[in-house]
Amino acid sequence: MTSLFNNYARRPISIVKGQGTIVEDQTGKSYLDFTSGIAVTNLGHAHPAIVEALQKQSEKLWHISNLFESPAQEKLAEALVADTPLAHAFFCNSGAEANEAAIKLARKHTQKHVIITFEKSFHGRTFGAMSATGQDKVKQGFGPLLESFRNVPFNDIEALKSAAGDDTAAIMIEVIQGEGGVNVLDQAFSDAIKEICEEKGILLIVDEVQTGISRTGTRYAYEQTSLKPDIVTLAKGLGNGFPIGAMLGSQEMFETFGPGSHGTTFGGNPLAVSAAQKVTDIAFEKAFIDEVNEKSEYLLQLLQPILDSGAVKAVRGKGLLLGIECNTEDASGIVQKAENAGLLLVPAGPSVIRLLPPLTVTKQELEQAASILKTIIPSTVSTAPE
Repeated sequence: MTSLFNNYARRPISIVKGQGTIVEDQTGKSYLDFTSGIAVTNLGHAHPAIVEALQKQSEKLWHISNLFESPAQEKLAEALVADTPLAHAFFCNSGAEANEAAIKLARKHTQKHVIITFEKSFHGRTFGAMSATGQDKVKQGFGPLLESFRNVPFNDIEALKSAAGDDTAAIMIEVIQGEGGVNVLDQAFSDAIKEICEEKGILLIVDEVQTGISRTGTRYAYEQTSLKPDIVTLAKGLGNGFPIGAMLGSQEMFETFGPGSHGTTFGGNPLAVSAAQKVTDIAFEKAFIDEVNEKSEYLLQLLQPILDSGAVKAVRGKGLLLGIECNTEDASGIVQKAENAGLLLVPAGPSVIRLLPPLTVTKQELEQAASILKTIIPSTVSTAPE
């Protein structure tokens, strides 16, 4: 009998250590980790520069609270907003907290209450973020949710136009819906969002919790679109495994979040900031991002024979956030077979498997993963029921 709640469908292995892309379980078996803790360890496990930064900071100061000035937070904020439409940062502990802050900021700034979100989106499991999420399975059993969210189909311009009214404070969107199936924002839809926001004075919130920190081949995924966000949310890869989230806002938002308007006890603590600063120092370098895009192109080439064979319906995504849509309605069998073969994957809805390797993955490791996938996908599909 476990002393833990049973709210996770845990796999029957325990990962005890990792280095780079390779992790090891309690029996000594090694795996290629193509989950990265669900897009978290973007720089791989136990990256030496981050280990060193945390060790040094741990000997100085762990926590002092946000009642005092923080030059380290200032430096990290400057790195995150540089060369963007954004000007200020608020630090918290997770993506859900970042999205809660974004919801509060948008409503307080506009004095309007409706926020448009999208079907198959995922914004977190706190009450506000859960209400914003466009997946019923996340909401079941919790009773009435917040009524201030208007959910419309993703990439549907007419539905968005119909939903956007005088009561709309913001549109909240993921450029790539990670949990919802690795669904990519259309260029036409991006242009329509930008036009609607400008015409109606609606704020734009871009949820970059999974797509940010160079995961998709640019610092932020929105940089590959025509979108100009007023607010951006971050977490996951920002701390490479150390809990930290951030909400970035434009200059116009500054006065809205005055003293006492929002807060957190642990957000932006010295340990978290030291990890995140080292992450941005590495992951925002042009040469590093160029390598991410090269690896993405190489991985897509390696996966092309699987697609050409008809064993899968589609391969989509950006950078090293890729989804393989399978010919079966339940891709869990593929995930299990991959695990047995030494490759850790994570699903994105019932029929899509996500590839989320560390951005530091080597080409040899990409080849190994593709070889495993070529072996298991046809056999899994061939045994699926008609």
